[in-house]
Amino acid sequence: MEHIQQGTRGLSLLVDLNWDRLFYVGTIAAALGAGAALGAFLG
Repeated sequence: MEHIQQGTRGLSLLVDLNWDRLFYVGTIAAALGAGAALGAFLG
């Protein structure tokens, strides 16, 4: 159980350090998806 708690603490730290990178990747993915949807509807 202690190992699981340490793992989740490490994962939480990793997310805290890299949340901005995840935000950028999510933004780019959303933009690509929106572009693909517009291309499908208009093209």
